Amino acid sequence: MYRDSYGLTVMAASDRAVQALDHAVLGYLTYRADLPDRLRAVLAADPELGMGHCLKGYLAMLGYRQALLPVAAEAAAEARRLTRHATNREQAHVAALEAWAGGQPDRAVAIWEEILAEHPRDAVAFRLAHFVNFWLGRPDLMLASVLGVQRHWTPELPVWVCLLACRCFALEECGRYTEAEAAGRAAIEHDPADLWAAHGVAHVMEMQGRRAEGIAWLDELSPQWDGANNLRHHLWWHAALFHLEQRATDRVLALYDAAFRNLDTPLTQAQPDLYIDVQNAASMLFRLQLRGVEVGERWTELADKAEARIGDCQSAFTLPHWMMALGATGRVAAGARMLAAMREFGARQGLAAELVRRYALPVSEAVLAHASGDHARTVALMRPALGGMYRLGGSHAQQDVLEQLYLDAAMKAGLADDVRLLLERAAARHPVPPGRRIGYAAAARTYGFA
Repeated sequence: MYRDSYGLTVMAASDRAVQALDHAVLGYLTYRADLPDRLRAVLAADPELGMGHCLKGYLAMLGYRQALLPVAAEAAAEARRLTRHATNREQAHVAALEAWAGGQPDRAVAIWEEILAEHPRDAVAFRLAHFVNFWLGRPDLMLASVLGVQRHWTPELPVWVCLLACRCFALEECGRYTEAEAAGRAAIEHDPADLWAAHGVAHVMEMQGRRAEGIAWLDELSPQWDGANNLRHHLWWHAALFHLEQRATDRVLALYDAAFRNLDTPLTQAQPDLYIDVQNAASMLFRLQLRGVEVGERWTELADKAEARIGDCQSAFTLPHWMMALGATGRVAAGARMLAAMREFGARQGLAAELVRRYALPVSEAVLAHASGDHARTVALMRPALGGMYRLGGSHAQQDVLEQLYLDAAMKAGLADDVRLLLERAAARHPVPPGRRIGYAAAARTYGFA
């Protein structure tokens, strides 16, 4: 057995294989686009490295794509075989992968936290728990995980910045903005290329209405993003949000075409329908259309991809975004097929199915009703899900587009109580008053929230 960069025991054939595994893990934690190549190098160095196969399964699950589930299941089976005589920690990682691939992400998180209780420097368990808790709408558990391990991490660790960046984002999502920004800036001082830290501070500035600062922050850091994966697209989406609040819609569309939905770049072509990229694109186009901005044919390629993904419910939060594209292009029949597939998926057991059934389905149905001009029905469909919609995951900034959908429908349907309900929610959850936010200002003026 050998030890990795974090002092953890790994059952491997050679030190070279463990070094390759460290290199791959570092690639995951620093959002490198060459991560698939790093993983191949791990398995080439040691084809029977159980943690290498487990990492392969984890990376498949990170794509939130139905077609990748067999890859994850096969990797889990191989990892299970190869870790029969490995450490309890390695075997627990395989169990977490099996649970995640089996539609039990909450069980996977519980296993990662059990690993961290005994091995608090297991960076893979830490980062995956952070990621999955985020997509389950559990910022409190994101923060608890950081607080549970931070005394065991030191600046000498290869991924010290990972802890700072995750601390930043968890604090931001819990509304502790001053502490969040301090952690994020400390991470950037340590490593200006860390995208998650840049992202966390951008979120703080978004929530505090610091638009000019946000634009300058991202512009200054962007030269550091060479070689990064699709998270760089999401950072440019954040920049576009700042410009949107400044009413610079031409700049928003320029960023859409050149920076976060450029169909000609190798990064986009490698994964043209990656869930986070779809969320970026659809939510921005939807916001623009609510403001009366002409977006041309940009919806069409998203709608084509949405039709191809009907029945794929791995990312609950992405489903309403797929529906935005179908609704915007008038593909009502395709939307109905997507809803039927969601009902079928939602009838299964497990948390993933429950989230689709209770939240993604009614919200997606509301998106389609809104596109058809049935605004009263849009509100009626969304109202029961509104209080638990956060469980779909996504940040406050990402969830905001669904709240704007509800507000727009309530305004157009003349449902004053629902308009007030949404404005009160927005005023309570967001430090910037509704009257200073582009998606809420008109309603705030009309109903006395300005």
